[in-house]
Amino acid sequence: MSEKQSLDMGKFAAEVRLEAAKVTWPNRKEVGVTTGMVIWMVIIASLFLFAVDFTAQHLVRGLLSLFSSGA
Repeated sequence: MSEKQSLDMGKFAAEVRLEAAKVTWPNRKEVGVTTGMVIWMVIIASLFLFAVDFTAQHLVRGLLSLFSSGA
């Protein structure tokens, strides 16, 4: 690594620290509320997709049984 790259990396690291200091970090309560919302949305989406898959599966099986030969 050359000296110029080393200086550039140092400058980069300093700029990263400066920008990170500007970030408004969430407090513990906000993190908890947001995490809870994400978990509930995942549960709701999972139940919805399960229902759609279950319904589609039974519709396809029903259609296939109608058109299949009774051998």
